[in-house]
Amino acid sequence: MQDRRPPLMSELSAIIASSFVVGEDVPIGDLTLDSREVTPERMFCATKGARFDGMQFIQEAIARGASSLMVSQAFESPLPLLVVPSVRHAVGRISDLVFNSPSSLLDLVGITGTNGKTTTSYLMDSALQMGGHKTGLIGTIESRVGDSHRPSIYTTPEAPDLHRVLAEMVDLRVGIVAMEVSSHGIDQHRIDGAHFKLGIFTNLTAEHLDYHGTIEQYFYAKSLLFEPERCDLALVCIDDEWGRRLSYLTKVPVLTYGFSEDADLVIVDFETGFSGTRLHVKGLGLDRALEVPIIGSCNAANAAAAYLGATQLGVSQEDAAQGIARTPGVEGRFQRIDLGQDFLVVVDYAHTPDSIRALIRTARDLIPSNGRVILVAGARGRRDRMKRPELGRAAASADLAILTTDNPGDEDPAQIVRQLLAGTVDIARRHIEVELDRRVAIHLAIEEAGPDDAVLIVGRGHERSFRVGEVRLELDDRQAASEAILSVLAKEGVSS
Repeated sequence: MQDRRPPLMSELSAIIASSFVVGEDVPIGDLTLDSREVTPERMFCATKGARFDGMQFIQEAIARGASSLMVSQAFESPLPLLVVPSVRHAVGRISDLVFNSPSSLLDLVGITGTNGKTTTSYLMDSALQMGGHKTGLIGTIESRVGDSHRPSIYTTPEAPDLHRVLAEMVDLRVGIVAMEVSSHGIDQHRIDGAHFKLGIFTNLTAEHLDYHGTIEQYFYAKSLLFEPERCDLALVCIDDEWGRRLSYLTKVPVLTYGFSEDADLVIVDFETGFSGTRLHVKGLGLDRALEVPIIGSCNAANAAAAYLGATQLGVSQEDAAQGIARTPGVEGRFQRIDLGQDFLVVVDYAHTPDSIRALIRTARDLIPSNGRVILVAGARGRRDRMKRPELGRAAASADLAILTTDNPGDEDPAQIVRQLLAGTVDIARRHIEVELDRRVAIHLAIEEAGPDDAVLIVGRGHERSFRVGEVRLELDDRQAASEAILSVLAKEGVSS
């Protein structure tokens, strides 16, 4: 276990300019942004977000026994106050100090980009384990701490949660952690105080523009992972303009990878089939054929990133290649549902126009030329409204697109689908259907499928529930697909 003497509030104040302590100078052993998670030893940090102001929950935090409060303005309080110019800007550095700078005791790998973060993290984790390293994982699906698998709320945890889990990993003698880093996580200072041995940039397409405003601002947020004080080495895919721009602009040492001939590590050949993806990489003395047990051309780049990252951390080429080849399937990433039916059924997290188009192309490569691609897709509420027409247009590149509900939250699902349809005004509508009940839409797609067809159910991947208004619905696309397949097979059995 680390020797973690809880720092005094005055020690925390010393690292934040223009901050001061009001009241008793108590030690701080833990902290949280969520008043529901306050316990007697924890400081409550009152951040101001887009929807809620933490000051509204001060009384709840006091009632739950908070040891102290971090606020941006002093007030009459029964608890000691750490007053800082901005709680959101301070909490990452404060968390780092409270938990004894755990990232400095680990080799932390941050993976950012629009697509591929999750798969790359799992491929790299497997390569590192094959190389004999004890690893941790933090991302969209889960955080893995030792033998504990914890479902994730955010792709990148809030700063206190991040530094706390890194400290747990240090205590368990974890050596390397692969971590997904979202643009929200960077912009909201969740990774402040953390230091990354490696930063990996996968790609960038228009997403989260409701939050960032423009793709340039979105890129800028991503690029902040690669600042010299935060990251030692950048591994950058230069297959799009944003990766190239990052490779030119960043001040940290850079190694590039991808299909581009001028990359340091070039993917010179690849093929994908039902057994997975095969590729050959060349450059940096790392020439090798790699096999990935995950279907899809995008996984060639993901595997190249994982292979390059693992070898940069000291894993042998052989071990890195074997680890990638032995990676278990990643939940909700080209996850096949095969119950003996004579057509392909895949559940995938694809939720951007580019990733949906790539998934459809992959499906067409896998099925006979006479087979059809049937797609079930939607768009999430409160996210990327301007992207919806283009997402609808991407969906319409399938032979049959069934547009449906996908976690609309407070938005009207029918209105979201109308915005998807706006991107298809110049496309014949005969192969576009609307069914707002997602479970029914999945059943319709599978009932429609014939021999040699492919059914792609996209947008939610591993997720098991979503919210419509104030109601949370339990629905796992994989389970719904399995039920529909069994129903079809049962009907075929009766008719035969």
